[in-house]
Amino acid sequence: MTGSPIQTDPRSVALWYHTLDLPGGFTTPGWFDLRPVVERLPWPDVAGKRCLDVATYDGFLAFELERRGAREVVATDIADHEDWDWPAAARARGGIELARLAGVKGHGFEAARAALGSKVQKRLINAYHLTPEEIGTFDVVVCGSLMLHLRDPVRALEAIRSVCSGWFMSIEEVSVKLSLMFRRRPLAELRYSAQACQWSTPNMAGHRRMVEAAGFEVTRSVGPFAERFGPGHQARSLRQRLRAKPLQPLIRRLTLGADGVPHAALLSRPCLEAPPIRL
Repeated sequence: MTGSPIQTDPRSVALWYHTLDLPGGFTTPGWFDLRPVVERLPWPDVAGKRCLDVATYDGFLAFELERRGAREVVATDIADHEDWDWPAAARARGGIELARLAGVKGHGFEAARAALGSKVQKRLINAYHLTPEEIGTFDVVVCGSLMLHLRDPVRALEAIRSVCSGWFMSIEEVSVKLSLMFRRRPLAELRYSAQACQWSTPNMAGHRRMVEAAGFEVTRSVGPFAERFGPGHQARSLRQRLRAKPLQPLIRRLTLGADGVPHAALLSRPCLEAPPIRL
């Protein structure tokens, strides 16, 4: 990590992941835009609650928790791009290349927090290392678009379970194809993209099963829906757009109602007792 202070001018951020509306009429050119679907998500009541946003990146969900009246919001993330759960093929260079593209890890969050005058607290903790001893417990925990990037998503969900005393909202990328073909059977496809640090993508039933396997009881589910591409993603080079499969945007619009990355969301609570073992 650099020892220099992070600039808080939003226009100085090399790459925005989230599309955020900031004071002064500036909208960040994020790669992804949660604004059109934020009201569709299965939010619990967060007013007056202690809340946690796991793997916050630019902080969209953390700032939304604050906007909805949370008493206290803590946002966690890794300290450096090299701390991603890189596959072996990209472990030596992945963090360096991502830093070259995206700049200092956490720059967007700090710039957005300053612009919003937010009181969200940032803690540098890997999702695998969440413990009550380290950060306490929370009435509401949210986590978005993280499991795809983890080699062991259930281990991370178990760590989230250890600090969740109330509600957990999980928002993750899902496979539409597997969700349509296997509505009840939990499955996942091995995505494995070393360069993008992507491991696997479940269908909707698989997403639910992973959350349940970590010790949660699902009470509500939403999806699939499109997490829409933001202006940063749409500004990709012409060569990248030409390489993309031309029918994919049309298929996404037909199946999801908009062009973007397919996601599903679950609202759950920690199980008080382990389910009975059936042989």
